[in-house]
Amino acid sequence: MEAAARTRLLDRLREVVGDRYTLADPYEIRLYQYDSSPETALPDLVVIPASAAEVAAVVKICAEEGCPLVSRAGATGLAGGTVPVFGGVVLAFSRMDRVLELDYENLRAVVEPGLVNLALSNATRPRGYYYVPDPSSQGASTIGGNVATNAGGPHTLLYGVTVNHVTGLELALPSGELVEVGGGRAAETTGYDLTGLVVGSEGTMAVVTKVWVKLTAVPPQSKTLMAIYPDVRSAGNAVSAVVGSGILPAAIEMMDNISIRAIEAAVHAGYPTDAGAVLLLEVDGLPDVVQQLTERMVAICRQHGATEVRVAKDEAERQALWRGRKGAFSAMGRISTDFYVMDGVVPRTRLPELLDQIERISQRSGYRIANVFHAGDGNVHPLVLFDAFQPGQYEEVLKIGDEILKLCADAGGSITGEHGIGLEKRENMRYIFSEDDLAVMDQVRRVFDPDRRMNPGKLFPTDGAEPPRIHAVRGQRAAARGSITGEEPWI
Repeated sequence: MEAAARTRLLDRLREVVGDRYTLADPYEIRLYQYDSSPETALPDLVVIPASAAEVAAVVKICAEEGCPLVSRAGATGLAGGTVPVFGGVVLAFSRMDRVLELDYENLRAVVEPGLVNLALSNATRPRGYYYVPDPSSQGASTIGGNVATNAGGPHTLLYGVTVNHVTGLELALPSGELVEVGGGRAAETTGYDLTGLVVGSEGTMAVVTKVWVKLTAVPPQSKTLMAIYPDVRSAGNAVSAVVGSGILPAAIEMMDNISIRAIEAAVHAGYPTDAGAVLLLEVDGLPDVVQQLTERMVAICRQHGATEVRVAKDEAERQALWRGRKGAFSAMGRISTDFYVMDGVVPRTRLPELLDQIERISQRSGYRIANVFHAGDGNVHPLVLFDAFQPGQYEEVLKIGDEILKLCADAGGSITGEHGIGLEKRENMRYIFSEDDLAVMDQVRRVFDPDRRMNPGKLFPTDGAEPPRIHAVRGQRAAARGSITGEEPWI
């Protein structure tokens, strides 16, 4: 950004949020150059608003100045969705983290986008309610970020992903106008589902300033069982057998031996370190029904190769099993300096085949690949273990990730289940969408953001004018970022 344009923009933003919450110092803005992906790019300025009105004013100023705008909150995203690859302004939601309203009669809550996911359930559990979507990062990720990527979690098999629990949104449009979409408290709405359109759009259409979500009654009883298998293929076949029997558990999670050993070293969850794979299965409901379904699942798991099935004997043991699963990614630090995680989806029946293919890739490449994922809905998370300080390894694992995503697409699946597309997988969009498909999506996006200034460089493949991955200039802004005063559209 040109010095004069930056100074003018800085002065205007300070008038809205004050000097303290407008960051321009090079040291301070370096903290906003990354999320939880490997990619980095520096913003020009960072603003931290305290209200929807301030957000709208910031968005309007950016529109008038022709400046790119990227929203972020917890920065736990794994696909580079909040990396400001074209510079501009980063709008951070760390001050907008309140529960605005709890309406137990209508089973609704109204929250700000910076609210940590788990904080909402912590606030409502004393009354017997909770917010269902539970990504493994729920202790750090925010509801606004979950809305951006349509995040899931272990229990989406039965209850659905974020879009199934969001009933309305307040948005700051790219012009700076504040609008509401969706039904809020209403059980049903008519007309176009604009809420569903915005959820998962990764900030490329508007800035979310308020979220209406559903509250769900805490189930009378939940039982978790751990089925132990000699290998991942047997465990994968058991997943299809359980669902094919007519049982739809609240969750079915799978971990392979590499993951099990890392988790046990870090968490001591009670997983057997000599197992080839384990399944965690959970069922919710009335006690009699839960007991009946648990017994059926135990029998099915044993019939399909489980060497042992353990049912958590109490809540403490149940929580330990889930603490291990939700701490799986961070536990990889016990066995590898770095890892690169994929997020793909395949039909459940194709899981054993995909896991075999991943193992062959591991043997061919020499890189260990751990598997820990939402087996019930086929949402896989292979983690390629590597050392980023070894020249060439990062580039090699990116190629492995691309190969795995292509396998998912070829199997009739998708290139993302919950992490989003962001910067990381924008080129992979061509694995599942034609050029016509992508053109239609861009037309929809440009109804909201005709100048493509909202979170530019994300979701859509490049046209070849820019490196497919910004990691080629890690720690710097992309060479092809353009000028905020030029006429070239933001990619």
